[in-house]
Parts: sequence; structure tokens; C-alpha cells
Amino acid sequence: MSAADALGPESPFAADPNFTPRGQQQRMATAIEAALDERGALIVEAGTGTGKTFAYLVPVLLQNRRVIVSTGTKTLQDQLFHRDLPRVCATLKLNPKKALLKGRANYLCLHRLELAEEQARLASREAVRDLAQIRAWARLTRAGDRMELDAVPEDSSVWPWVTSTADNCLGSECPKFNDCFVVKARRKAQESDVVVVNHHLLFADLAIKREGFGEILPGAQAFILDEAHQIAEVASQFFTTSLSFRQLVELCRDTLTEAGAQAGALALLKAPVGEVEQRSREFRLALDNLPIKGPWWAAAGQPGVEDARATLEAALTALASAIESQAERSTGLAACSARAAEAVTRMQRACGGAREGEVCWYELFQRGYALHATPLDAAEPLAEYREASRAAWVATSATLAVGSSFALFQATTGFGDAATLQLDSPFDYPNQALLYQPLRLPEPNQRGYTEAVVDATLPVLAASKGRAFLLFTSHRALREAAEILRARTRYPLFVQGERPRPALLADFIASGNGVLLGAASFWEGVDVPGEALSVVVIDKLPFAQLGDPVMEARLEAIRQSGGNPFRDYQLPSAVLALKQGAGRLIRSSRDRGVLMLCDPRINTKAYGRQFLDSLPPMRRTRAVADVEDFFGPQSS
Repeated sequence: MSAADALGPESPFAADPNFTPRGQQQRMATAIEAALDERGALIVEAGTGTGKTFAYLVPVLLQNRRVIVSTGTKTLQDQLFHRDLPRVCATLKLNPKKALLKGRANYLCLHRLELAEEQARLASREAVRDLAQIRAWARLTRAGDRMELDAVPEDSSVWPWVTSTADNCLGSECPKFNDCFVVKARRKAQESDVVVVNHHLLFADLAIKREGFGEILPGAQAFILDEAHQIAEVASQFFTTSLSFRQLVELCRDTLTEAGAQAGALALLKAPVGEVEQRSREFRLALDNLPIKGPWWAAAGQPGVEDARATLEAALTALASAIESQAERSTGLAACSARAAEAVTRMQRACGGAREGEVCWYELFQRGYALHATPLDAAEPLAEYREASRAAWVATSATLAVGSSFALFQATTGFGDAATLQLDSPFDYPNQALLYQPLRLPEPNQRGYTEAVVDATLPVLAASKGRAFLLFTSHRALREAAEILRARTRYPLFVQGERPRPALLADFIASGNGVLLGAASFWEGVDVPGEALSVVVIDKLPFAQLGDPVMEARLEAIRQSGGNPFRDYQLPSAVLALKQGAGRLIRSSRDRGVLMLCDPRINTKAYGRQFLDSLPPMRRTRAVADVEDFFGPQSS
């Protein structure tokens, strides 16, 4: 049976009343089948509602391929493994070996739990309680996945004490190695036919092997990258060399913990650890008056910054030497010695010692900082890894093309030689959706723009009876709009930043008439089918904000090579971001809704046509009366 037949009107899935055969889904499955046969590369943009998950699972399962499926987030990863994959296997009566694999920080580390019980300096009653809960759970769990333990909050201060990182994991030298949950999960993955991971874990493994246990699935015949629009950014993160305040804090903490278990070591290491802690704080103070992000050369030119950096480097070098003198006494101290030496190397590279094609930059947080050396282009190493795997690679998402061009995605991911397929959504957009562009809004850079957006939105909210996402390109505009709306609307407001994202979304859905205000993280990966979401308002065209040193360096590199930074990078990136935001509106064949685009540049600038042409074929209007008519017959 072909993959297309398995998804057709006579297929095993047809017995499910919730299944509808879709030509787009069958075409996608057929193209993936061919890519698997040829071990080739394929890019598929599949519009919302195509059913892309089944379109890639069916061919790989029917062909009995050993496959890694990588998703954008841990939430999608869990959904795929616990819901979609079992459903496809049951329907097709297949029983491949399956594994769900997450990054090591998601698993309890038994060695670090033991150290925490002996050495941890817990600062609150809640932390003491959380450690007791984890200790009791550790005796019962088989997988060690911290998601099992609802009683301990995800942001508990205890989790860093009882989980490991690539820096502090002792690997095969760990006294608990044979009982290690990460090792067990890896072994299960290596014995499985289908392994579900997320992009961060996949690129950690493919790019720099920083997880330390070799390949996830030796001999994988296929890699499926779902939500593939994220992979260029994720890959760039894993090719970046970084050193953060948090890493130094953890190095100091772990050094004291390990030294405390060895007679006399603590007395020798306490002073150099204290020196690093002090110099790291002083370095942060030296950066205090700088913008929150910037190129390192700009920071280094400020008074006192380079002196503070050099003093910190000297303290780190002294700490590395001190730990080295004790390294033979335990595996843990040897690991801390290597981490301290690596911290010196990272600082030197991120503060002006970058390789050709990298940009050195810093970013500041309320109580910390991070230093980075980031490659301007991750496409070449990604292409090399893909070629070395000798496997089929499929990249899919609802937003990969600008118009009919995949050029930006191919240029940034190393998929330049891949076949491409673009599939429209099967949804009836002309009848399900309306695109509304209000008249007489000022230019986005004019004073009072956000207030004008809110004024134009209020009659739409009245027509829809709430049930809206208001998506903003900046947190400043979001906060300003929230303040105005609190005084001018009766609908319950849910504002990003005031509660954790999952709780905010759940409360919005439960309210039935809420208005949710969100910035970047709500533009994608949020699925609210049904009447709970009937309006999506977008305040501005989502051009990336200037001031990001990596982006600015990439734009300069394009300029230096004879390209046009706006045409070749900024515009197509913004078009894809708008497609993501607009994609929140229609999530099922029964949804109806209004997409409200406020930015007048979409009509006044020549480039506006590219944004409009990349949206689904909705009816368009500039009259709020049409919005009122759209909702009128449906309103209760």
C-alpha cells in the first residue's frame, strides 16, 4: 500500500469520523515517499490543515525506516509521541520500537541529587520541601523525566541542583552511570525505530556532540524536521560559543560542592572561588550603562569594561590552576577543572578572539550577562552534517516560502540542493476568514500609533465579543495597549508577562470572551481552534528590530557580498513572521475569524504586496461594517 492510498478515502483512517481525506496530504506523503526511496532532501511548505504530521509519519512507518522526528518545542514533541504516533501505529496495525528523548536537563541526575542532599545550601522553606518531594519521587520513577513530578514547579530553584548540564555531567566516570536516566533514555533511543526529539537536542547532537553520548540513532535512514522554520536559528545557537554569568555561578557552586566531599580541598579552593564570584559581579557592574545587547567591540571601548574583563579572566585562570592541583582527588573536581579552563577559552573567543565569519557580542540581564561568538552562517556546517548522514531529510512547516520562493530558507539552512513542494491549506479561507485593514491609521513611527491601533480594534472586539489575540512586535507597545484597554473594555484581559504562558493561554480559552495580548512567543506554536479565538490583530509588520548585533553583522555581510540586505533578508524574514502570526486564526475547517492588519505600510509601500500575496486567499475589506456583518449571524 502506498502512502497516498493509506491516507485516501478507502484507507484504514477513513473509519475515523474525524478523518477527512485531503489531496494536499496525499501529495505530501507521496513526495516524502520518493525522498525516502532516494535518500534525498525535500522541503515542504504545507498550509495549516494539511495534516502534515500524518503525511510524514505514514510513509516512514510503512517503509519501516529508522527515523528521527524533530519538532520545534517539547510541547509539540510530547503531543507527537503520546497522541499522533500511537494513533497512526494503531490504525496501520504497526508496532515499531518508539522512544521519546529530551535534553539531559529534563532528567533527574542521581549523582547530583546525592550531592544536593549532602551539600546544597537551600535558601527557602519551599526549596527544602521541593528537595524532599524529588527525593521521594526518585525512589519510584523509572524514566526520571521531571515532567512526571507535578508537585515541584518547573522554575523551582532546586532543579539545577539535581539535574546535569553538558558542562557538569561526569559521563562514564559518574558513580551513578549504570543507573543514569539519560543513559537509559539514550540506549532506548538507539534501539528504537522511531525517535522523537526536539530541534535543540537534535542540533546539540549533530553539531557539536555536547551531550557526550555519541549519536542519538546510529544508522538513521531519515530525519524529519517539523516546524522547520526554526532550525536556522536553533542551529546558530548550537554553533555559538558562549560564556554566561550563570555558568560561572554554577561552576563556583559545583566546585565548592565537590571540594566539600574531599578532606582539605575546600580550604584550598574557597578563596579562588570567592575571587571569581566577586570579579564576575564587578564585571557585570562595569557593563551596567551599556545597551542590553551590542557588539563586543562597542563594550570594550567603554571605560573600565576591558579592565574588569581582564581581571575576571585572571581570576578564572587562577581558579582553573587551583582546581587542577586537586583534580586527581575526584572525578567531580577533574570535571570542574576542565570547565574552568574552558570558561577562560570561551571568554577569550567571545571577547574579540572570534574566528573568521563570527561576530562577538554581549547581552545583559537584570542580574547577569552572557558573552557570545556567533557564526553569521550556519548553512555550510548543516549541509555537511546532512551529507555525512547519508539519510533522507525532510523539512516541513506552514511557513517556509515567501510567495513561491524558498530562497531564504535554503540559503540559511544548507538545503540549497533540496527538492521543494508548496501545498495550499485545504481550508475554505474565502468563506472562513476576513482580512480587515482599518483606514486612516498613522504611520507606525508616529507618536500615538499604539493608541490609534487600540481605537481601531475596539469596534472589532465589540463585534466579535472579545475572543481575540492582539499580537505586538514590541513589549513596549504591548504594555501601552494593555494599559489603554484596561480602561476601555469590559472583556477579560490576559497580558503576556503577567502569568506563565501555558496558564495564560488556558485561562484565555476558559474565559470564552477574553482578549490576549502577546508578543513574540505568541506569534507561533499556539493552537486555539474553535470559537475561543475569532480575531487576530497584528499591530505592525514584523520587521526585526535593529540593535541585534548578529542580525546587523549578517546584513553587513550581505551588503559586502553585493546583495541587498532589505530585499534578501529583512523583507522575506518579516513576511514569514507575518504568516506565522496570521496562522493563529484558522486552525480547523469549522473555524471562522477576522485577521486585522493595522500597519498602513502594507498598502502604501511597494513591498506591501509581498505580505498580502503570502497570506491565504481571504476576502479583504477596509470597512468595519463588513466585520460587524461577518460576526452578526454567528453572534449569540
